Amino acid sequence: MKPFDERGAFRSTAEGVKHQAVRGAAATLAGSGLGLTIQVISTIVLARLLSPADYGLVTMVTTFSLLLSNFGFNGLTEAVIQREDLDRALASNLFWINVSGGLLLSVGFAAAGTLLARVYGNPNVRNAVIGIAPTIFLSSTWVLHIALLKRAMRFSAVTLNEICGRAISVAVSILLGWAGWGYWALIGGAIALPVSISIGAWSMCRWLPDFPRRAKGTGTMVRFAMNVYGRFTVNYGSRNLDNFLVGWRFDAVSLGFYKRAYDLFALSAVQLVAPLTSVAVSALSRMRGNSAEYKRYFLSALGVIAFMGMGVGATLTLIGPDIIRLLLGPHWAPAGRIFMYFGPGVGIMLLYGTHGWLHLSLGRADRWLRWGIVEFLVTGSLFVFALRWGPVGIAISWTVSFWILTFPAFWYAGKPIGFTLGPVFSVVWKYVVAALLAGGAVALIRTMLPFYPLPKGSFEGSFESFVRIVISSTLFALSYLGAVILLHGGAAPLYQLASLARAGVPRGRSSKSAPLHTQAAADTSKVLP
Repeated sequence: MKPFDERGAFRSTAEGVKHQAVRGAAATLAGSGLGLTIQVISTIVLARLLSPADYGLVTMVTTFSLLLSNFGFNGLTEAVIQREDLDRALASNLFWINVSGGLLLSVGFAAAGTLLARVYGNPNVRNAVIGIAPTIFLSSTWVLHIALLKRAMRFSAVTLNEICGRAISVAVSILLGWAGWGYWALIGGAIALPVSISIGAWSMCRWLPDFPRRAKGTGTMVRFAMNVYGRFTVNYGSRNLDNFLVGWRFDAVSLGFYKRAYDLFALSAVQLVAPLTSVAVSALSRMRGNSAEYKRYFLSALGVIAFMGMGVGATLTLIGPDIIRLLLGPHWAPAGRIFMYFGPGVGIMLLYGTHGWLHLSLGRADRWLRWGIVEFLVTGSLFVFALRWGPVGIAISWTVSFWILTFPAFWYAGKPIGFTLGPVFSVVWKYVVAALLAGGAVALIRTMLPFYPLPKGSFEGSFESFVRIVISSTLFALSYLGAVILLHGGAAPLYQLASLARAGVPRGRSSKSAPLHTQAAADTSKVLP
C-alpha cells in the first residue's frame, strides 16, 4: 500500500465504512484466534522448558519496559486514525518524533538496570534489563506504518503481520529454551517480535518518511497523542502495580505463579477487545456526526461483547484451574488456585475495555486521561489493602475493581454526547443474569457427579483435567444459551452473531455487509435519550 498520493495527501478508502468495519472486525478476530493458538502452544512448551523463577524474573523487567515500548504506539496510532486530514509531511514529523523518543527511552532504561536490581534485591535483573532495553527502540520503528495501514482500514494486513511476528517470536523463545538459555529465551523472543513486525510493516506500507519540517497540525496531534499515552501510562500503572507489589513483597517464584494466572485472566481481553479497538474507533470516528447511528453501532458491539464475555468469564471460573494444570503441568497448580479468584472478573473486564472507544472516537483523550487517574486510585488502593493476603488477595482486588468501575466509566465517557446508562444496562443485564444462572446450575450439577468434589489425590492427571474441562464446558454452554434465549424471549442474540459472521466472510466487492445492529440493538434504541 502507498498511503499518500503524488501531492502528499492521504489516499482515502473506496468502500463504505460499515462494510470495512465488519470485514476488518472479522479479519481481526480470526487473527486473534490464530494468535491465541500460537500463544497456547508457546505456553504449553515454554512452561516445560522454563521455571516459574524465569518467568518471574522477566516479568520484573517487562513490568517497566512494556510501558516504554508503547510510547507512540498508544497515542500516535489513535491520533493518525481519528484525524480528518493527514498528509505526508505531518506523518513524517510524527515518525521522527516517535523514533527519537524510542531511542532516548531505550538508552535510559538500560542505564536504570542497576537501580531496578537493587529495588528487587535480585542481581540478575540488571542483565535482563540490558537485554530487554533494545526492544523499546525497535518498537518505535513500525508505529507510523501500522497506524497508516489502520487508517486505510487494512486490518487484514495488520493482523497477518502481527501473527507472523508472534510466530517468529515464539519460535525463537522455544529454540533458546530448548537449548537451555533459561530466562534469556524469553528475552530473545521479546527482541524478535518488534524486529519481525517492523520488517513486515515497512514491506506492506510502502512509505519512506521525509526529513522533518514545519507542518500544520503537528503540535495538535502530538498533544492528542500525549493525552492518550498519558492515559495509557496511568492505566498501565494500575494494570502492572500488582506485578511490582508481588515481586517486591514476595519473590520471583511467587510472581511467576501469579503472572501465569493473570495471563489467562487477561487473555480474553487481549484476544477480543484490544484487537477490535482500532476497528471500532475507525468506524465510530466516521459516525460521530450522526448521534443515533453512533449509539446504535456502539450498543450493538457492546451486546456482542457482553454475550461472549459473560459466557467466557463464567466458563473460565469453572474450568480455569484444570486448564492451567492441563496446559502447564501439575507443578503450576498454585497458579490455578490463584486464577479461581480472577474468573468472575473476566466478563466485566471485557465490557470495561470498550469505554475507551467512546473517548477516542469522540476525540476526547483528555477525558480518558482523567478517568484513568480515577481508575488508578481505586485499583491501586484495593491492591495495597489486599496485599496482606498475597497473590490471591490481588486477584480478588482485580475482580472487585472492574465491577466497581465499569458503569461509572460508561457514564463519564458518554457524557459529551448525552449517552446515558439506561441503554447500557438494557444491553448487558440479561447476559450477566444468564451467566450467573448457568454457572450456578453447572456448579450444582457437578456436586452430583461421582468425581465432584474430587477425593484427595484422585483424578489428578492431565487426561482427567481434560475430561472435567469438556464436561463442565458442555454443561455450561447448553445452560448459558438456554438462559440467554429465555431472557431475550427468542434467539435474537444468536442471529446477530450469525449475521456478523456471514458479513465477515469475503464474497466479492459487490456484496453488502449485514447490519451492525439487529434486534438486540433495536430493542435498546427504544430507550435512547
